[in-house]
This record gives sequence, structure tokens and C-alpha cells, in this order.
Amino acid sequence: MDYLTPKDVAAYHRNGSVIVEDVFSAEEVAVLIDAVEQGQRVAGTILDRDDGGGRSSRLAIWHELGDDLWSTVSTSPRIVNNIRILLGEDTAFFHGKVIFKEAGTGGAWQWHQDYGYWYNQGFAYPRMISAFIALDEATQENGCLQVLRGSHTLGRLDHGKVGDQTGTDPDRIAAIEPLFRRDHCEMASGSVLFFHCNLLHASAQNTSDKDRRAFIICYNALGNPQLTERQTSESRPCPVSADNAILDGRLSIV
Repeated sequence: MDYLTPKDVAAYHRNGSVIVEDVFSAEEVAVLIDAVEQGQRVAGTILDRDDGGGRSSRLAIWHELGDDLWSTVSTSPRIVNNIRILLGEDTAFFHGKVIFKEAGTGGAWQWHQDYGYWYNQGFAYPRMISAFIALDEATQENGCLQVLRGSHTLGRLDHGKVGDQTGTDPDRIAAIEPLFRRDHCEMASGSVLFFHCNLLHASAQNTSDKDRRAFIICYNALGNPQLTERQTSESRPCPVSADNAILDGRLSIV
């Protein structure tokens, strides 16, 4: 996989998302899973979020690039160059996060738009995209991502608290859901879902016996200002690493 095709780009703009298969090899994914289970970057940044349904949703999140494996993935040309294509402009790294849905215990994520709360971080425009990398196979049984196809065209909706999470008003979701097709984003490990920051998405609890972990990298258009004193997005163009860097033996897993 090198670059998105014109058909892929058209699907993204029409639907708000596009899945690309086999972006990362099984060997590369194994390195990432080892870093999830053994690395200090993930272990030192884990947060629990009450899902409003009696379980916790867990994530590890950071806002800076460095000299580590996760930064190498975040600057992979397979990701960054395609983000540039979808945005139609240069991009900056915003943040990376590992999402945990452990077998039998993983919590849900409520319906929301990422820009629903990124707006409150001061980003002027919804020129922002996420790349969702499946580390484990994602299925309906283990709580794969669900999206309302084309819902990014609604623009930003109001959000509030649901448990410890930020979610869209449930009454609003109930009213607008019939307008859109709900897609269950089932993905093989190593596949990537690129999705728009205003696309409505959610995921159910994991009641299966299989983990569903993912690495999500979020990017901001380089020309999209953050109108707050605290800047959480980098202001430089996102660097691009070597394509084989994930398997480079010189990398430390942190």
C-alpha cells in the first residue's frame, strides 16, 4: 500500500471514512503489540473513563513526538502522506492514543464526534483527521468501531458528559440515526480506518473472549489555528520517517 486511490479519496469525502487493508504487516503489528504490553510510554499514560454503563474504557494518550516506536508509527509515510492527500494540505501531529478493549471487560465509547470536544480545545476549523490502526482483529463481537456513514456532513453537534466520557446528546442521536446507515467497521489487524473529525462514531462493550486494541493517531491541518494559550497540536509540518523504520533493530520499544 502506497497512496490512497482517487476512489478511496472520493469515498472518504462522501462517507466520512475509508478503510485501507494491509497497511502494516503481521510482523510490524507484533512489534506494536509488544510495545503495548511491555513499553513504558503506554504504561505511564493509561487513563480509565467510566462508559456510563458500569464499565471503564481505557486509553493511553500523549501529545508529543519523540525518539520512540510510537512516534515512528505516527510519522510513517503510509499514514502521513495519506492524511495529506485527504486534507488537501500539509498536516501537523496532534496526538496518539492506544485504546484498550480487553476481552470480557472492555467498556463502550458513546456516540460522539472528535471535533465535538476538540472544538473546545480551540481548534478553529474541523480540518482534522484520525487514523485508526487495528492491532487486534476488530469484530462486532469484540466491540469494533461503529460509524454513521456520511454524518460528518451534519457539522459539529453539541456534546456533554456521559459517565467520564464526552458524548453527543442521546436524544439527538436517536433522532438523526435513521438518516444514516450504521456501519460496523470490522477490520483485520494491520488495517487502517481514516475518518473525519465530525464523523459520528461509537463502540460497544467487549463481551467476547478476544482483545480489541487499537492505536489511533490524530492530525490537524497545519493551517488550522488553535485559539487557546495552551497548544496541544504541534505547529510544524509532521515529519515523515523511513518506511521500514518500525522493524529497524535500532528502535527501542518505549
